[in-house]
Amino acid sequence: MSRISTHVLDIAQGKPAKNVPVRLDRQEPAGEWRMLSSSRTDAEGRCAQLLPENEALREGTYRLAFDTSSYHLAQKIQGLYPVVEITFQVRDGDSHFHIPLLLSPHSYTTYRGS
Repeated sequence: MSRISTHVLDIAQGKPAKNVPVRLDRQEPAGEWRMLSSSRTDAEGRCAQLLPENEALREGTYRLAFDTSSYHLAQKIQGLYPVVEITFQVRDGDSHFHIPLLLSPHSYTTYRGS
């Protein structure tokens, strides 16, 4: 099964970042971005499947966009980055991408999870 998932952890508060809006886009051959889905992280800070049921994970460039501004506002915190975008490359034969986001009000980091 093809899958793109994410997990957002608020490292400043030491807990999962729940209710963060997340959008998945794919870059089309002409260069424009097409939205594939949008979701919100659950109570554990996860979106288990962002790839729509009717979409195959195919070779190309994808982007996850996290609306960190609305998350920080809900926490009554002023953050530096209103949106975090993570662009990644899917190669032929790839079937699962887990892209975690470690978030604080003034920094973030990411990596390819398993």
